[in-house]
Amino acid sequence: RMCVDYRQLNKVTIKNRYPLQRIDDLFDQLRGPKVFYKIYLRYGYHQVRIKYEDISKTTFRTKYEHYEYTIFPFGLTNAPAAFMCLMYGVFIEFLDKFIIVFLDDILVYSKSEEEHEEHLRITLQILRENQLYAKLTK
Repeated sequence: RMCVDYRQLNKVTIKNRYPLQRIDDLFDQLRGPKVFYKIYLRYGYHQVRIKYEDISKTTFRTKYEHYEYTIFPFGLTNAPAAFMCLMYGVFIEFLDKFIIVFLDDILVYSKSEEEHEEHLRITLQILRENQLYAKLTK
């Protein structure tokens, strides 16, 4: 996995302090549901495109070549916040109802098997519509 030293860029970047949910609040939501399924977003941040005008800021050189990222690389200070903002926006209608998002993990929870089947269908449909790719786990 390639990782570029973006410390100089991060120093001049205005920090996005998008809040992560507190873990104890997340656990409170899970009192009652009986059926759970975790979906892991394959390649996490690498699914998020960088705005065209910001691509040049990711430039780096190797011994032989010059490169620019068109997707979020590791090491950018605002990547976690921007990713959470995207994920919350995608799932806003169902957050705190039957979906919890924590970075690149999505937890779908339900009170019954029948309800869970519908919740999973909705969740996977949203991922498909937003071209987000998951690695399904048990």
